[in-house]
Amino acid sequence: MKLERLPLTDVSGFSKIFLDYLAQEPSLQAFYGHPPRLTAFENQISLKKHHFSDAKRQLLVEVLRQQYGAMKEAPHTQIEALGRANTFTVTTGHQLSLATGPLYFVYKIITTIRLAQVLRETYPAHQFVPVYWLASEDHDFEEINHFYLFGKNTNGFAQARGR
Repeated sequence: MKLERLPLTDVSGFSKIFLDYLAQEPSLQAFYGHPPRLTAFENQISLKKHHFSDAKRQLLVEVLRQQYGAMKEAPHTQIEALGRANTFTVTTGHQLSLATGPLYFVYKIITTIRLAQVLRETYPAHQFVPVYWLASEDHDFEEINHFYLFGKNTNGFAQARGR
């Protein structure tokens, strides 16, 4: 099978701010800590190493043990790893929205798992646990009643409901 890679700049649909972020445009650098590069994780690891005390780690592990309870398929190994100072999370999440189907959730989860694997290979002295967070309690209708498609606000759902 032949693999072809396309630069994201050649794929329509991405916003200018997203492409500028990936290109590390100076005008955006004040809004994020480290660039979106694998080598930047070394600085992030160093920074985060001192932000989470042993007491907080142990509390996290205890709460996760309780939440997962006796679930047979619980990620016990990963939960226990969170108690160690050399363990970090690779976290992503998702907020409910109209224009994203189930494949988008799966893609985000797979990408997070893969990044944790790559970080383990790149920084073998550390453990990385993928975490997926779903903002399922956010029911802000005004925020999710529309989306933009090809630069146009659909707002169709709100109109159909008479809002």
